[in-house]
Amino acid sequence: MDPPCNQLASVGGFYSMLSRELDELHQSFLSHNVMIPIQFLSKVLSSLHSFHSQLTTLVQKLHLPVGEKWLDEYMDESSRLWEACLVLKSGVLGMENYHSSGANIASSLDGYHHHSNAQVSRQVIRAIVGCQREVIVLEEENKRLVETRVEALSLQFEGNNNIVKNESSWFNAFNGFRGVLYAMRNVNSLLISILFSGLVYCRPPFWQGAAAFREGHMSTFGSAFMDSVARLQRRVGNEMDQIGGQSASAGMIMLYEFRQAKIAMEELKVALEIISGGAAGCESDQIDIQEKLDRLKSCFGLLRCGVETIIGQLDDFFDEIVEGRKKLMGMSRT
Repeated sequence: MDPPCNQLASVGGFYSMLSRELDELHQSFLSHNVMIPIQFLSKVLSSLHSFHSQLTTLVQKLHLPVGEKWLDEYMDESSRLWEACLVLKSGVLGMENYHSSGANIASSLDGYHHHSNAQVSRQVIRAIVGCQREVIVLEEENKRLVETRVEALSLQFEGNNNIVKNESSWFNAFNGFRGVLYAMRNVNSLLISILFSGLVYCRPPFWQGAAAFREGHMSTFGSAFMDSVARLQRRVGNEMDQIGGQSASAGMIMLYEFRQAKIAMEELKVALEIISGGAAGCESDQIDIQEKLDRLKSCFGLLRCGVETIIGQLDDFFDEIVEGRKKLMGMSRT
């Protein structure tokens, strides 16, 4: 039986909301003049939070039957989100040691002058090399994290490979909630994949399947929503591919602030190596070192603020998931 008109309107409104917010994410991405900045990833995480909150509100409007399978399906998806956020937080926490090490290196050079003992330069160079090794270890650990825990999250788009999903009755089950949850699962997969690529480890298979998902379900969800999904996936995916193509290593943390901190540290190391080798000493070289030091401090300061912001958002999202589960479990018993 099809859901009543007022419930169809609520479901249609939810799809329209998803489309608007995905389009806003797309515009936000285009508005930045750098690739994968923390501001964009923070907005992605905020949207993920908002979608989950509004999904809970939608359930209240649909008056779903007590004790039926819709709650199990919702619980499965919210559990997947919880696990994904645990992996995200684990990966982001790994950056804390890195930006702390970078800040310590910058502090150790306060008041640095060329006429200081060259041993100081060599000590700082060793510290930088040690920090750069930490980055290699971090990205390897994040790679293993993705390989061991993310596979179970099934982040690929769910294409039209199940014949039952061609039937409107399947999508309209539970007053249309099953179709909403199915759409949300794919949107969640896209947003989580963006977050993983930016903050944990970028892996190309994250971007496969959007075209099949769009073509297979255009008539079910409407062209506006499907176009919004495909547009965001295509734009961010292309940028990820471009960054990966420019990188000397395949698979990396794509966060702009993280990549800039790595570059700033390498530039400072090269300059100090020149000085410790006795090839510098003029006033212009001193200014150059100070500029590189200021850039290093700025990069690591931005990275630290970004990491703290993301961790705070993740903690808030954990609370939202817990509250949503409690609320819907309470509704299913009354």
